[in-house]
Amino acid sequence: MRIAYQVVGQGSFDLVFVPGFISNLDLHWEDEGYSRLLKRLSAFSRLILFDKRGTGLSDRVDSQHLPSLETRMDDVRAVMDAAGSGRAAILGASEGAPMAMLFAATYPQRTRALVLYGGYAHFHRWVMPPERLEAFIETAETSWGTGATLPNFAPGRVDDSHFTQWWARFERLSASPTAAAALARMNAGIDVRDMLGTISVPTYLIHRRNDARVDPDASRFLARKIPGARLVEISGRDHPIWTGDVDRVADLIEEFLTGEPAVADVERVLAALLVTRIYDTARLGDRLWSERSLRFQENWRMLVGRHGGRVAGTHGELMIARFDGPARAVRCAALLREAAQEIGVASAQGAHVGEIEVRGPPTGLTARVAMQLAAHAERGHILCSRLVADLAAGSGLHFTDAGRISLDELDEPLALVQVTAEQHLEPACRPKPKPTEPTTLTARESEVVSLIADGKSNAAIAAELELSEHTVKRHVANILLKLDLPSRAAAAAFSARHAGPDGP
Repeated sequence: MRIAYQVVGQGSFDLVFVPGFISNLDLHWEDEGYSRLLKRLSAFSRLILFDKRGTGLSDRVDSQHLPSLETRMDDVRAVMDAAGSGRAAILGASEGAPMAMLFAATYPQRTRALVLYGGYAHFHRWVMPPERLEAFIETAETSWGTGATLPNFAPGRVDDSHFTQWWARFERLSASPTAAAALARMNAGIDVRDMLGTISVPTYLIHRRNDARVDPDASRFLARKIPGARLVEISGRDHPIWTGDVDRVADLIEEFLTGEPAVADVERVLAALLVTRIYDTARLGDRLWSERSLRFQENWRMLVGRHGGRVAGTHGELMIARFDGPARAVRCAALLREAAQEIGVASAQGAHVGEIEVRGPPTGLTARVAMQLAAHAERGHILCSRLVADLAAGSGLHFTDAGRISLDELDEPLALVQVTAEQHLEPACRPKPKPTEPTTLTARESEVVSLIADGKSNAAIAAELELSEHTVKRHVANILLKLDLPSRAAAAAFSARHAGPDGP
């Protein structure tokens, strides 16, 4: 039997990570959350990773002769021997927790401390009863490799197409359908309740309060039965240790194992994130949608840059931009809304302020909150956290209360505000008798109305004529007043009717 393992980091002590149901040493590093967790753990320890027998890069098991938990537990000792580790802290996550507990009870001299995340002592009592297990195995045997099991582990990520695709690969590269069913049956036999009282090493328990996979009562039971064990419950519903607020989990583990609070990450900064969502795919059809989507994205990149922001990436139909200040983000959002209307696509936007990584695309809690706000925003709305409005005080922007929303990863409902529609500017001069001829427009106004007819936004017109947007808005207001027209669309129609060598 060959067990695949990996050692990263150069910390002062060893930390062995016993993974859950399935794993793959190569694939872990491709997921942002997983790689983030491993980097955090290896920053203060020499981190020893391995794929349990039957998973990932390790040898498969004979489905007709499944190994006992004791046999699998002994793989931890074999990996430590191979990695030159005489004594280590053991981190057991999910199905890895019973193995970690059994190892700590069997080899206390080799166990520095025990950390259990989302763990349990009895499978059928705290994970799923026999009838649900059979349904799970049936799903694994018929749909394995498609990501079909994701709702059982991380229901909060099922709408994340990127993560869903990664999870499908995670299934395929971590176990075959037969192996997955065999692993599920192996785990179903787990019952280590009788040995909990024999664990004598310092033990720390972490469990998400609304864990979708393992009942939080499982860790409460462990806290009562393991002498001296301490339990911390954190917010969140998704089960895998590398999902949700990964930094919160890593902070707790680091403080317990080192005795010191985690050092603040100097590579994180406070930023405003704006997430823009466009849709209407079904209404427009694929071809027209593709054309308008590309056109909107061109506007998006231009407007983000003009407001001092940075394009941070796209996520399906979500476009993410980062700004140094919330007022810039909101002003950009208002113009993006206008651009979407002119192009003929539906938009909804969310903005939030928080710490993000200096490098790479925004990840973590701030990004997830901003994306969820964009998902909840209605057509044409800009939905922001209250913090955005508080930090934009004095900017001249206007917000209205939009209630509160409960998000899985936050302990308290998040207060929301909505950006109010921008008020039309008053014309620069008093109204004059209504002219009926296009020649009443100035040369500059004629240029502006021609560009309106081309479908360009105020921002695009301002860029082309090297004017400020404020000036363009004032020109538009004057044009509508002089021609007695109700809207930009009417101005565009007027331009078309009076098109000629000299323009309208």
